[in-house]
Amino acid sequence: MAETGQDAGGADCRPSVSFELFPPRTDAAALALGRTIDRLAEADPAFISVTFGAGGSSRDRSLTVLRYMLEHTDVEPMAHLTCVGSSHAEANRLVREFLDAGITSFLALRGDPPEGADPDAGIRDLDSAAELVQLIHRVQEEREPFAQVGIPGLPGVSQIGERPRPERVAVAAFPTGHPRSRGPAQDVDTLLAKEIAGANLAITQLFWHADDYLGFVARARAAGVTIPILPGIMPVTTPARLRRLTELTGVEPPAELEIDLEIEPDPEAQAELGIAYAARLAADVLDGDAPGLHLYTFNRHEAVLDVLDRLGIGANDRLVNERNTTER
Repeated sequence: MAETGQDAGGADCRPSVSFELFPPRTDAAALALGRTIDRLAEADPAFISVTFGAGGSSRDRSLTVLRYMLEHTDVEPMAHLTCVGSSHAEANRLVREFLDAGITSFLALRGDPPEGADPDAGIRDLDSAAELVQLIHRVQEEREPFAQVGIPGLPGVSQIGERPRPERVAVAAFPTGHPRSRGPAQDVDTLLAKEIAGANLAITQLFWHADDYLGFVARARAAGVTIPILPGIMPVTTPARLRRLTELTGVEPPAELEIDLEIEPDPEAQAELGIAYAARLAADVLDGDAPGLHLYTFNRHEAVLDVLDRLGIGANDRLVNERNTTER
């Protein structure tokens, strides 16, 4: 298993860790999610992303979760933005709202249409994630000239003030192929176009085999992609959740995991199967030089934190490493 270590200078070289959440649907779920965020924050993630419903269907709840992170943790919140359901003007306004609230990381997505709808349903005058990336940067450029503050004691003299600006502008990558892609070459070309538009991070959609991720990264690098590509992994702990993920992503799960979950009647044993598989997959991609891990949580902290513990990069391991480094 991959474990955290130190570089030649003695600095901690723990791989980057990040998580994804979705906005709660009820008040009770909101309370539970607050506790989950607090626990995830203990793992010192680089960021936690929050999904955003097509057409703003979960806009207020997403903003509430993002603001909770800003106000109650030291974690960097990342806001999802989608082309589906958004006009250029609406997306422009939303980016300004996020930036003014202090949210400076974004995941720009084309987005999925409503289930069963035409693939282009909801697409208006923003057609691609690359266009959305460009819009995020353009909003910042438009805001800068107005970020002026007076200098005390010097009336009439002003300077550009400090205002929140985009730090991470992430995009999606598809190791097993996008559903609408014509082939692996198009998936890589699309990612390269997103980088050229200004993206500085990619996060993969779900995959089940390390070779899918490692092969995709190799092809992307050969084509000129230079930005970090984080592997997206989810510990799947029930057969029902595995079936649902297969429906949503179209990515066929490994037969051994699917069969083992189906024939195992005990929920705790099912959870162990899913966590162990995710930990092995995570270890394999880290051994293949993945820059970190992006873990899909399904709004629960237990399984993803267990994966990190098994890799030796959980919260307790981090504290021990920090203490050892300080003592040196």
